[in-house]
Amino acid sequence: MPVASIEKILSAFQPLISNPPISHLEITLEANPGDIDEAKLRALHSLGVNRLSIGAQAFDDAALRRLNRGHTVADTLATFDHARRAGFDNISLDLIYGLPLQTLDDWRASLERACALAPEHLSLYALKVEPGTGLAHQIARGKYPAPDDDLAATMYETAEEMLDAAGYAQYEISNWAVGSQRSAVSGQRLDSQFAIRNFQSQHNLTYWRNEPYLGFGAGAHSSLGGERFWNVASPVEYIQRVARGESAVAGRETIARELEMAETLILGLRLNAGVAFADFRARFGEDARARYARQLAEARALGLIELSDERVRLTRRGRLLSNEVFWRLLP
Repeated sequence: MPVASIEKILSAFQPLISNPPISHLEITLEANPGDIDEAKLRALHSLGVNRLSIGAQAFDDAALRRLNRGHTVADTLATFDHARRAGFDNISLDLIYGLPLQTLDDWRASLERACALAPEHLSLYALKVEPGTGLAHQIARGKYPAPDDDLAATMYETAEEMLDAAGYAQYEISNWAVGSQRSAVSGQRLDSQFAIRNFQSQHNLTYWRNEPYLGFGAGAHSSLGGERFWNVASPVEYIQRVARGESAVAGRETIARELEMAETLILGLRLNAGVAFADFRARFGEDARARYARQLAEARALGLIELSDERVRLTRRGRLLSNEVFWRLLP
């Protein structure tokens, strides 16, 4: 997307946001390595984009080729360097584990190279083979083995250990941030009343806390006023509808109170801090320990959750088997 288009988007939001002012909000741009140069990054940073998420995926060219990614490790390193030179002091890297033919040593090497760059944030995702993709076809033909869940679990545990040793604090099942309020680059504390006080992903925290959010554009999803709704997926159809003054919403789902309570627990349990019972009671007027007594007892007996008087959270084992907790909580 051209810088001028992003400028228009940010300008459109400017009058809608007053407290805190838009200049104090986290504004994230996702970027593919090799698709963006230093000049464009400088222009975006000057507009107020203050966080960059780079889809590195792996620090292994062979693995990137197997994923049919359009970039190399050199592209990732160059993009990261361009971002630092452009003034970005809040950078996240995305990595995938459990890749075809990826060994534990390969994964360790990728983590080491990622940590050596000292990004403020890391997101690590297990490979999910989507039906109909080229990778799914290659696995079905036997070109690559199917993902090994046990190996992926070992890779996840390895990441927990390595990132902890490197000074990153895990705050969500798949996400780590530097463990203090200091940027790895600037070393400056962010003390403004409205400043981003840590490097956890602020927009993702909104989802995990099951708070309202608005999505704009083709295929975007929103959650507001007890409803989830989503726009048409086709950019062409989206533009045509908007040009005609019509709604671009393609569908809606009403979220009943029972489902909202369950989802608030499920999403909140993704966070390492878990869910505070006082917060749940303040929102719903109910004691989560009483309402979900049977489900919590089952999960606790399996060693998947920790319960205290104040909160519930997943154990380390629970983070590996989180769906065993989550499905029990659904209505």
